[in-house]
Amino acid sequence: MTRYANKKAVVIGGTHGMGLAVAEALVEGGADVLVTGRDHRNIEAARAKLFSRAHVVQSDMGDMADIVTLGAEVGQKLGQIDFLHINAGVANLEPVERVTEDSYDRIFSVNTKGAFFTAQRLLPLIKDGGAIVFTSSIADESGNGGMSVYSGSKAALRAFAKVLAAELLPRRIRVNVVSPGFIDTPTMGVASASAEERAAFMAIGDAVTPMRRHGTIDEVARAVLFLAFDATFTTGARLTVDGGLGQDLSPLLA
Repeated sequence: MTRYANKKAVVIGGTHGMGLAVAEALVEGGADVLVTGRDHRNIEAARAKLFSRAHVVQSDMGDMADIVTLGAEVGQKLGQIDFLHINAGVANLEPVERVTEDSYDRIFSVNTKGAFFTAQRLLPLIKDGGAIVFTSSIADESGNGGMSVYSGSKAALRAFAKVLAAELLPRRIRVNVVSPGFIDTPTMGVASASAEERAAFMAIGDAVTPMRRHGTIDEVARAVLFLAFDATFTTGARLTVDGGLGQDLSPLLA
């Protein structure tokens, strides 16, 4: 396929789950892609899956030194890029009384500070007329228990994206947000959860989602790539991929 031939893209947090699905679709469409990840095992797995079709780089979005280094590496390997997808994020499910300063700082350092400064560092490399897509979450406007810090970090990210969309209008760079609901990923979005906790989380997701199932990583990837390349008259928007969860849908009773 040549859907994305001659396109260059960076996927931050692209070594597993939703980010890897985006990277795979881009590579299969002929794009030149650089993906980043923090975990060594995920990096090696991504290299095995993508073969030599993508540049796979170890980089922690929560580390400012890594962000600076990444900017230089993207410039060296790709030069100017058409699309930046900032997908990396961390989550802890903690009620307010259990939140510590360390857990608070870690979530905000990655989900908000890291995302903001990654975008800032790579902005000079994005072509005029290019696109940025941030991965947020339906938690960016929900009030579910145990998600106070995570929800706050994603709400801030969404606000950043809207301001960036306004500031980048002169360069015709579109900035949008994709907000997934319950998606079937290896960690279910919470890397620290046990297998039993993830199974319980999946059961809850199936029960509360109006479509009565989880989304797939490919469904999220299609939404991301729509915002990146097809939604040419859309900027500052939030696209939910949540099976109707955030839309107050009630299925008809039999």
